Amino acid sequence: MITTPLADRLRPRNFDEFVGQEQIIGEGKLLRQLIANDELSSLILWGPPGVGKTTLAHIIAEQTKSHFAALSAVMSGKEELKRIVSAAAQRLLAGQQRTVLFIDEIHRWNKAQQDALLPYVEKGVVILIGATTENPSFEIIGALLSRSRVFILKRLEPEDIRRIIQRAVKDEERGLGKIEIKDEAIELLAELAGGDARVALNALEMAVKGKGEEAQITSDDIKEALQRTHLVFDKQGEEFYNVISALHKSMRGGNANAALYWLARMLEGGADPLYIARRVLRFASEDIGMANAEALIQANAAYDACHKIGMPECTVHLAQAVVYCAKSKKSNLLYTAYGRAAADARVTSHLGVPLHLRNAPTRFMKEIGYGKDYKYNPDYEVPVEQEYLPPELKGNNYLKK
Repeated sequence: MITTPLADRLRPRNFDEFVGQEQIIGEGKLLRQLIANDELSSLILWGPPGVGKTTLAHIIAEQTKSHFAALSAVMSGKEELKRIVSAAAQRLLAGQQRTVLFIDEIHRWNKAQQDALLPYVEKGVVILIGATTENPSFEIIGALLSRSRVFILKRLEPEDIRRIIQRAVKDEERGLGKIEIKDEAIELLAELAGGDARVALNALEMAVKGKGEEAQITSDDIKEALQRTHLVFDKQGEEFYNVISALHKSMRGGNANAALYWLARMLEGGADPLYIARRVLRFASEDIGMANAEALIQANAAYDACHKIGMPECTVHLAQAVVYCAKSKKSNLLYTAYGRAAADARVTSHLGVPLHLRNAPTRFMKEIGYGKDYKYNPDYEVPVEQEYLPPELKGNNYLKK
């Protein structure tokens, strides 16, 4: 009886099997060349879940004939790190074999833990490959980041997911082997997987287990499997966005109780609190804006709290921000104003900045009129009359209601 999950069985073993991320591992791309030339240095792989970060680390270790060691930043700490680097040092000394140390969710390690790793990366005891779903600029210490190349992985396209599913269906050795699945079911799964290959494969495997290997997998089977694998919260499928929409609209409608309920639905189901906090931050300016500037401060403070202390402690901070936003006065003036300005900007980028507003750092620029006749507002006790828009847009009022 096969017990290894389909997603693990089907993990690509080389670049030929790998799907997606052509922008970094395609022929002639930097990462592919570094590996081919055996010039590998420490890497940070930044991208959403299920796009191949762990798989790439395995392939890189294999291609460079390095020993592969893995840590989960959620489960591991300094002691396990010391054990791995000690073995890596002995391995390097005895046989000249390098060690690739893969740290999943490296953003979850605090500064002290990352500081403990730094000397081993500096000395080349290990080649670090860190995987993160969060912006490395904010989550990884500068000294470690400066010694690593950052590669950005993109969410997989539906066509990528479709190829992965078809391989799972056809591969008799590692996949599901000759099951029948309707084309519309494949299309549905490719769309609802949210660019996450692991979600797609887990749902497909669940559907097959539910129907049996001889049955035909339909769209209804896929929908049920996606629900049972909790796609609705932690993998950003269709229902996830429905719940986010309900939260947003409950806050917009001033219903704090409903907003709290939808917030709890997401958090208790395993949603990333930072994702929710970012949405609340957006709401504070998009739906409240100048009607109550304090909302942005509240939302930002909640995001900061989520970032510092995480789940489950940060639930109350998010609740505070959500209730505050729900009860606040609303205005979408900033949202609509920016939309009008952006529409103009997209079709008028050829318009030059008026001469009196231009920067004039050199004598030549001053001689040809840059900055000429500009009125420095603090020098005047009365409102200054001068034009700040290109002449073609004179009088445009983006902040009109």
